[in-house]
Amino acid sequence: MIRDHYLAQKIPTDILSSYYAAFRLPDLVFNILILGTIASAFIPVFTSYLSRKNEKEAWQVTSAVLTIFFAVMVVMLVGLFFLLPSLIPLLVPKFDSYHQEITLKIARILLLSPLLFTLSYILSGILNSFKRFLIYSIAPLVYNLSIILGTILLADRFGIWAIAWAVIMGAFLHFFIQIFPAWRLGWRPKLAFNLTHPAVKKIVRLMGPRSVALGINQVMLAIYTMIASGLTSGAVAIFELSNNIQTMPTVVFGNSVATAVFPSLSESWALRQMEQFRSYFRKSFRAILFFLLPSTVGLFLLRAQIVRLILGSGFFGWEQTILASATLGYFALSLIPQGLLPLFCRSFYALHDTKTPMWAAIFFVIVAIGLGFPLAGQLGVAGLALAFTLAAFLQII
Repeated sequence: MIRDHYLAQKIPTDILSSYYAAFRLPDLVFNILILGTIASAFIPVFTSYLSRKNEKEAWQVTSAVLTIFFAVMVVMLVGLFFLLPSLIPLLVPKFDSYHQEITLKIARILLLSPLLFTLSYILSGILNSFKRFLIYSIAPLVYNLSIILGTILLADRFGIWAIAWAVIMGAFLHFFIQIFPAWRLGWRPKLAFNLTHPAVKKIVRLMGPRSVALGINQVMLAIYTMIASGLTSGAVAIFELSNNIQTMPTVVFGNSVATAVFPSLSESWALRQMEQFRSYFRKSFRAILFFLLPSTVGLFLLRAQIVRLILGSGFFGWEQTILASATLGYFALSLIPQGLLPLFCRSFYALHDTKTPMWAAIFFVIVAIGLGFPLAGQLGVAGLALAFTLAAFLQII
């Protein structure tokens, strides 16, 4: 919230739209290859080795996964670097040439962040598997702190370019601070192109459905960016800033609970303690609802005041506040399904089932895109939030 406050204050919303659009393609590559791998595949497999007291083999698997996926990421990002001039006009077709050029230049800088996050998220998976959450939780704070300081100290002089490079520094710090606790747990960096290891094969097999789910979700966001590029000036930024506000309670009260209970769910399944598994799930489900029901009511009723408090300064004027308030109102209604989704997905991942969440995600994206075009035509950028919310309810059902 602090990060977005200063971004909205220091950067005009039309330039901020280019900044957010520039994340879409690097994020697409990272989500497909890495983010889906860690949660759905690496942690359950790594945890299964730990539960069998086979740490040596667990570290061999880690080295192989880190080496293989980093190498693949390098190849994919180099290819994307040269494809970006052709892809950016497709991503933001309604941007003028000036804003398309800014989007292209920022996107090329941001290609460095997936490389750093590849290393960082595998270390995060190690810490999660050992149920060590402190440094893992501090890492994104350090990442955001880098962007905040870059915005406050350098944005007036260097504009959006200071923020783009602050993102890269933040990604490096996200990785750097997790090295030391992972080292104490026994991790050592080691090159290992072991594609034939049974655990590596299982991780690749498990990650497929999750990568598809995350990939099509990023495709949906890319299409939303394309739609928003043809709406009011700054609509892409307004959508992203509103989305970030409503994401805060779902991450704090939904994702954090799901992340904390995930190793225990995986361990219960590995030991075939299904009553314990069900108990973990029930308690987590109730805890999430306990916090998100009042959060939904509060965020909806106070949406205008919240937008004005967080974003209403500098370049973010009253016209942008009205649009963001309407968008946030529809987003607020999605807190409960979005907050429960990480728990549902991780419960299936603990059972080594990545296909059920994949089909639910595919259904969500189809509905979200199908509703996005007509609702955006009627309600503007707020229509995208309404389409997202309706699809989220259907997904969780």
